[in-house]
Amino acid sequence: MSTATASPRAAFDAALLDRIIASSSLPSWASDVRRAAFDRFVSLGLPDRRDENWMRTDVRLFKPQAWGPSAAPASVTVPEGLLAPAILSGDLAADSYADFDRAQAPFASQQASAGSAAAPAPGGKLAGRLASVDGHVVRHELDPALAAKGVVFGPADELLASHTDALRPHWFRVIDTGCDWFAAAHAAFHTASTVLYVPPGVRIADPLHVIAGMSDGGVDTSHVLVVLGEGAEATVLTETAGGGAVGSAGGFHCGGTEIVVGKGAFLRMVNLQNWNTGVWHFARQKAVVHASGRLQWTLGALGSRLSQVAQDVALAGRNASAQINGVMFTEGRQHLVYNTLQHHEAPSCTSDLLYKGALQGKSRLVWRGMIKVDKAAQKTDGYQRNDNLMLSNEARADSIPGLEIEADDVRCTHGATSGRVDAEQIFYARARGLSAEEAARLVVAGFFQQVFDRITIPQVREALAKAIGGRIHRIA
Repeated sequence: MSTATASPRAAFDAALLDRIIASSSLPSWASDVRRAAFDRFVSLGLPDRRDENWMRTDVRLFKPQAWGPSAAPASVTVPEGLLAPAILSGDLAADSYADFDRAQAPFASQQASAGSAAAPAPGGKLAGRLASVDGHVVRHELDPALAAKGVVFGPADELLASHTDALRPHWFRVIDTGCDWFAAAHAAFHTASTVLYVPPGVRIADPLHVIAGMSDGGVDTSHVLVVLGEGAEATVLTETAGGGAVGSAGGFHCGGTEIVVGKGAFLRMVNLQNWNTGVWHFARQKAVVHASGRLQWTLGALGSRLSQVAQDVALAGRNASAQINGVMFTEGRQHLVYNTLQHHEAPSCTSDLLYKGALQGKSRLVWRGMIKVDKAAQKTDGYQRNDNLMLSNEARADSIPGLEIEADDVRCTHGATSGRVDAEQIFYARARGLSAEEAARLVVAGFFQQVFDRITIPQVREALAKAIGGRIHRIA
């Protein structure tokens, strides 16, 4: 992390907005987006428990006046993400695109004719990468061969002006920037943002990697926009890491992700949240999938002091499909809240969500999921499930699945379970020579295996399994 003396914080106010706009090379239309969000921001207070999405989130200890961006430090070190070992070894690759179809249970039969077999084979290296620390981009690169094909990847400040036609229709148009204080603050004050545009028909074999790092007491407001043209294919890996632990200065993340999957396109999107345990984490994430487009979206939630995340998927075109995988692990007094929405707007679309969480210590997990089916979205096939495993007597998990259906020819189901580890499983493992910690890791690994089997990027599976395994203690 930076060894330089930190500059005094600038408040989130009009003066800061003017400085951000003056110091960036964003086009005027992007600055107008900031100003509109700021007008909304100044009219809002922090969310409270009268809002259904926030009724299980206590933000009274969060003090907005304590946070604000600092000047770029004299020297930085990018925190290591969960995927660092695979990146350093050059062994970061995905299974073939056809494996997505096999991971689509219970919808595999409906996807079998999607034509993925023609996709390129993975090459085992990164197609591009971008890293930021405390809201400042410190490294970015893209394979020149991809740039020659029209792929656009890098800092938004450098690319929005030169690629307006491709990016302006989607820039802060996918997420709702005025729904609450955090969403408006992000839209007004975002920095170190990333854009990816893949032209129609271009297929990227190797993953692109984005990591947002934070120093102890740092602030990150980065934004990610991913746009795939018709028939395009890509794999995008995003990570967060760093910040301070509980009892230190901590950190504050206020971020957003926008995803647009064009007609017949296929995107594998991975979000790994691994902030230190003193970080406040707030984010809005939304994907729009157009006709015959396919999305596999994997989320890992392991870090932060408190997280409040909205993850939405809109199936906007006929035969669009989305698979959403969530892996969550909490310890200590962590409090993670994830609100998911599978919005079926068009006919004959499928969505399949599986979230699994394990909790130890006095931590708490909240998942609130909704499948919404519009009147026009006949032949919808939607499923959502959340399973939680309590590893201590004081942990708590809340699962709130829901359906809102206006069409009359649909198949929508949901399920949720929460329970403790079967004592007989622990006894059986220990009777065969395993320690209490080894037995706990074995049981938890088996619990997560169902969702791991759906993730078609081996290194992501391995990184999540290793991170969780290293945090498991004796089961209370």
